[in-house]
Amino acid sequence: MNILGSVVLLISLILSGCRASESNTTGGLPIVLWHGMGDTCCFPFSLGGFKTFLEAELGVYVKSVEIGNSIVTDYKSGYLIHPNRQVEDVCRQLNNDPKLSSGFNAIGFSQGGQFLRATVQRCSGLKMNNLITLGGQHQGVFGLPYCPSLSSKTCEYFRQLLNYAAYARWVQDYLVQATYWHDPLNEYVYKESSSFLADINNERTVNESYITNLQSLNKFVMVKFTKDKMVQPIESQWFGYYKPGQDVEVQKLEESEIFLKNRLGLQEMHQSNKLVFLECEGNHLQFTKEWFKTNIFPFL
Repeated sequence: MNILGSVVLLISLILSGCRASESNTTGGLPIVLWHGMGDTCCFPFSLGGFKTFLEAELGVYVKSVEIGNSIVTDYKSGYLIHPNRQVEDVCRQLNNDPKLSSGFNAIGFSQGGQFLRATVQRCSGLKMNNLITLGGQHQGVFGLPYCPSLSSKTCEYFRQLLNYAAYARWVQDYLVQATYWHDPLNEYVYKESSSFLADINNERTVNESYITNLQSLNKFVMVKFTKDKMVQPIESQWFGYYKPGQDVEVQKLEESEIFLKNRLGLQEMHQSNKLVFLECEGNHLQFTKEWFKTNIFPFL
């Protein structure tokens, strides 16, 4: 979530516009938050304020993870610290926090969603109950924020330029967003060159521990924002993506290779009703307190 997204989040906590739905309650466990791009653990006008809101409403311990030892480092982490390093750091933080030892729920904002999923998969021993991702990019992105590639020739031009550089090793090492850039026009290059997303999606080799750890969740809740102008394609928020070989037609999770070949064990999770798909009729991370209470509180 960038600065614009942070402001949108703050404003949208006052405005209205998201649909409500029913779900199952789980009880008052501690909560872990992971911010998105352009935000930090503790900005009072974004995630810091949201942390205070959760503490006041639910009366539980809330940990908003911070990368590094300062707000500045944490802010830079959204762009410049490789997700693999961040996940390793957060794994240590969560394992070393005694307040989380009996279990916790977790909420990931934007890219923080797939980072938390990676933490579940890679960090054995965590007692994460429910994972909630708000606008996460589980199948990656193929487009620039607020720049519609399908309707703008300029946006498409810049997307093609980025596509040439995204899989260079130095770009993968130093630009966070490149690690989940997913080129549907050349799936082979993506799978071979992606230093983060292709691994946590088990698209090169199948890591059985990723499956076991992910299936240990009680619920995996994915929230899609139906008018999202930041995430392309929007369906990535529900683990869908473009059909391979083109960038116009999209497919649902159930039609994807990840699901059909059961590379993450999502078939069993789907059959066990562990996968929950919610939608909000707003832009990226644009939801209200009322919508959040109705739709997300039952999972907390």
